[in-house]
Amino acid sequence: MNTKYIWLLIILLGLTACNDIEDVSRLEAEVELPELTAGSADFSNYVAIGGSFTAGFTDNALFKAAQENSFPNILAQQFSKVGGGSFTQPLTSDNYGGLAAAGTRIPGFDPRLVFGGAGPVPLESVIGPVTVSTDIAINKPTGPFNNMGVTGAKSFHLLFDGYGNIANLATKTANPYFVRMASSPTATVLGDAMAQTPTFFTLSDIGGNDVLGYAISGGDGSNTITPNTGPPGVGFDQTFGYIVSTLTSGGAKGIITNVPYITDLPHFTTVPYNPLSPLNPAFGPQIPTLNGIFGQLNQVFTFLGVPERSIVFSTTAASPVVIRDETLVNISAQIEGVLNASPTFPAFVQSFGLPAQAAPLVANLFGLTYGQTRMANANDLLVLPSSSVIGTMNTDSVAFLMSQGLPQTLAGQFSAEGITLPLSDKWVLIPSEQQEIKAATDAYNITIASVANSNPNVALLDLNGILQEATAGGVVFDNFTLQTSLVTGGAIGLDGIHFTARGYAYMANKFLEKIDEAFGSNFIASGNVAKAGDYPTNYSATLQ
Repeated sequence: MNTKYIWLLIILLGLTACNDIEDVSRLEAEVELPELTAGSADFSNYVAIGGSFTAGFTDNALFKAAQENSFPNILAQQFSKVGGGSFTQPLTSDNYGGLAAAGTRIPGFDPRLVFGGAGPVPLESVIGPVTVSTDIAINKPTGPFNNMGVTGAKSFHLLFDGYGNIANLATKTANPYFVRMASSPTATVLGDAMAQTPTFFTLSDIGGNDVLGYAISGGDGSNTITPNTGPPGVGFDQTFGYIVSTLTSGGAKGIITNVPYITDLPHFTTVPYNPLSPLNPAFGPQIPTLNGIFGQLNQVFTFLGVPERSIVFSTTAASPVVIRDETLVNISAQIEGVLNASPTFPAFVQSFGLPAQAAPLVANLFGLTYGQTRMANANDLLVLPSSSVIGTMNTDSVAFLMSQGLPQTLAGQFSAEGITLPLSDKWVLIPSEQQEIKAATDAYNITIASVANSNPNVALLDLNGILQEATAGGVVFDNFTLQTSLVTGGAIGLDGIHFTARGYAYMANKFLEKIDEAFGSNFIASGNVAKAGDYPTNYSATLQ
């Protein structure tokens, strides 16, 4: 690498009289930067292992432009200046995002999000239907790949020898992204990485998906947190230790990252707990009727000694949504019993246009619906997709209520998400679920720090600290301040979880800082870094 120079232009302004033209002179000063050196690191064969951050996932999809702006690819560009070799990635076939198998889209792997003027919207809502051409059964790329980032991979998935077998998609034990990357149906992520004999590696965001799946599903139990203890392939601690010891077994050096507090990300902080405005013409006029209906239920709550569960919508301020909280004592039977014993309840039922004889049915439905409910508060976190659900009619609920004998109109009135129908567990992280996520994250990070401290060939990058700083007030990247607020912050993409291209570039520079510190290179001092202005914070909907 030849010595680099920065030419600084110093402008001297002098005014000799009020009508005189400014006399501008420029002095050129030469500042010499040191020549780039790799220190003790060997970048000739760099392999990146990790999850979605490593892959370059952003805006809820993996697509070609995002992969080209992945932090490992940005690092490889700098490594190439000091002996780094070629860096291959399993590039997708288009910039739409999404995956297909034999011409059919894979559910849950949709095209990317774009900015719709007010917030994130699906790409196809802006440009119309697209053909997803990244097909895991038809156009599988040929490896090996230096970027072994697999979106959605948990720690133990890196050791699972069926994770890339397309036949396992039916049982959800395979990952479509790894299916198109794997060297064979029985390959493992770690095995394919080691087959390349890496001389340097990054191991990033391992542990993130181990808690993220639980978090984005609202802690509803459909995607559990990986236990910290257990043998390799089961518990995070031994799995992570095994991965790092394997990667360094041939003398390779590398950087590992810890796990951020994911609930600080905008996917969990953007939707307020109290989004129901009385100024909303679809909601405000209904408030008196709603308060009249819930007034009957609130009397029951008071009688049963749980007045804090009362549901009251404000006519002057934004109101919280109604949620189901599975940690509450289930008082469904008690609600039903009190209502059936009330002499005024049949008349209340008749106010809905139902016969008095329907009172036991309605009492039972009230008990089933509101036995574990309360209004949300500032300690609850609503996941980002809930914003498109709140206030809408739940058709499954309508069908159920109609099957119980309610007319369609009345069934619809009692099926408004977050209003008359409590938001289900998948839309809300209650405090106990948040604590589970934090406890697991803290345990993972203790393990990661211990592994880093016991292995001289690895250094730890504090990704958790970086994201906390960005969340607290922002981080400075050249002439920009990156924050984590959705859309406007610049650091986090439209899915509220993954970095923007500029965020990944900043992340790459933090890796370079840590490499300099740990292995004696001088990427930062020599000016061999990513520049913020070269990387966008938003991909156009017309990018194809």
